[in-house]
Amino acid sequence: MIVVVMGVSGSGKSTIGKLLAASLNWEFSDADDFHSATNIEKMSKGVPLNDADRMPWLDQLQNAIAQWLLADKNVVLACSALKASYRRLLWLNPEQMRLVYIKSSFELLQKRLQQRQNHFMAQTLLKSQFDILEEPKDGIIVDANQPAIVSVQQIRESLQSQPI
Repeated sequence: MIVVVMGVSGSGKSTIGKLLAASLNWEFSDADDFHSATNIEKMSKGVPLNDADRMPWLDQLQNAIAQWLLADKNVVLACSALKASYRRLLWLNPEQMRLVYIKSSFELLQKRLQQRQNHFMAQTLLKSQFDILEEPKDGIIVDANQPAIVSVQQIRESLQSQPI
């Protein structure tokens, strides 16, 4: 199974994703690791990515997901997946995939990003992410305001109640 943990920058995708993967004894992967050097440079300069910038990244993610599914791996993937069209590209096998959306306010994430260090994503891009965010209508929704461990427990309970 592939669990995609999505949300805007600073929502806690990686933190919650790593904790979830560890609690399930699954692999963890971060979609940030699939970005090209050009995309990382743009974002670090505060330049928002457009759909053309994201397509090679989404293609790489789609290929990784296909390989994980083929190998019958259990993986938690932290990925912004801000638009429904991006999620459709990644959703290769609905029976073997689940979506977790970490919902938050702009104000909370702005504070978090001001405190974050050693990340290429410029704080100024948060508004552009909220501008293009298409909140999912389905999936597991957790509140970014609660402690990460509470979110992980909520996700685990939801996954157990939605068996494959």
